[in-house]
Amino acid sequence: MGKTFDLLLKNGTVVNHDGEGMRDVGVVGGRIADIGDLSRASAGETIDCAGLHVLPGVIDTQVHFREPGPTHKEDLESGSRAAVLGGVVAVFEMPNTNPLTTTPAALEDKLARAYRRMFCDHAFYVGATHQNPKDLGELERMKGVCGVKIFMGASTGDLLVEDDAGVLDVLRHGRRRVAVHSEDEFMLRENRKFARDGDWTSHTEVRTAEAAVSSTKRLLRLAREAGRRIHVLHVSTAEEIPLLAAAKDIATAEATPQHLTLAAPDCYRALKGLAQMNPPIRDARHRDGLWEGMRLGVFDVIGSDHAPHTREEKAKPYPASPSGMPGVQTLVPVMLNHVAEGRLSLARFVDLVCHGPNRIFGIAGKGRLAAGYDADFTIVDLKRRETISNAQQATRVGWTPFDGMAVKGWPVMTIIRGRTVMREGEILGPAAGEPVRFQETV
Repeated sequence: MGKTFDLLLKNGTVVNHDGEGMRDVGVVGGRIADIGDLSRASAGETIDCAGLHVLPGVIDTQVHFREPGPTHKEDLESGSRAAVLGGVVAVFEMPNTNPLTTTPAALEDKLARAYRRMFCDHAFYVGATHQNPKDLGELERMKGVCGVKIFMGASTGDLLVEDDAGVLDVLRHGRRRVAVHSEDEFMLRENRKFARDGDWTSHTEVRTAEAAVSSTKRLLRLAREAGRRIHVLHVSTAEEIPLLAAAKDIATAEATPQHLTLAAPDCYRALKGLAQMNPPIRDARHRDGLWEGMRLGVFDVIGSDHAPHTREEKAKPYPASPSGMPGVQTLVPVMLNHVAEGRLSLARFVDLVCHGPNRIFGIAGKGRLAAGYDADFTIVDLKRRETISNAQQATRVGWTPFDGMAVKGWPVMTIIRGRTVMREGEILGPAAGEPVRFQETV
């Protein structure tokens, strides 16, 4: 007698700890039960994955879904809809909402809002302030919390801990890894005078490479003093790569598809405010430096930094235009196109969006295609050619900076805990996302 499963993925090319090869995957009770030749097995549901690659479920560890707060831009339902359409099984959502996610009540409110409204699994960052360091040890242990977030440079929202004493105070409270927006607020304030009205190319003169490098140097020094693990978000400069390479004992690092794909000044001339984010898209020298960091293995994850604003808001003349752009739905196809063009291997992509999040944040039961783990799969067609368009986007704002970009490689199915939630661009069934669990708080 062959084995019996709830779900059987057959004839696909599986990419996991064994490398890349033809293997079947059997699922029981929402978890992976077996991997290999399961040709004699039976199942309640069988999906033929011939010609497709079966990846561990992609995890986007940096998104801003705007709820509670300015939900005309996005909310937990619409953001999670975009996520699963893009092949993403879980997201980590940021705390610069309104009210800020800085208290137990605010965290519980987000979890309640997500219940039966989010299509993907989810976790939330707690925001650090000058007022709450003593509470962070308790907050980081709450259900559905992925970690603490520090804004060293002001971005969208009101969270800011810009001074060394404040950052050190935060780092000395709690144990889990702390994610940081690393730009030097003092330098940013001084540079505001360089903003030219209506000229988005001046964004890199306001938020300079030097401001990012200065902040990251300070951050690494403070992390060592506090003996605290940190995660540097959306790295944007070539000069930060050697700093981070020398600090792998305490620091992990994230790159975004935007910083790896777009380049100034062309992006600002073509997209104007739609290309504006913090830290900025910089010139090709910095983009090349990030790819060198990728080649050297300095980057641990790729996150989208999905941070939508409406076209009307983005059309305001610089510097009145807000920073941030959508990205959760385009992360997989944009990066698979880089795979197709030879900039990184498929195995490296899987490491950055699956294994990396698992390692860095200590995720329990996600981020690997292995027995006992949640049956999360991002199933992709590496040969499929598509053109990314605004019309495809499920985000409330309905646009993407990659509109018109031709790509090779496309997510065709998203499976979360054994349940198919997206197939060929169609969302199946009601929202059933659950909080992500973590090894340090399980």
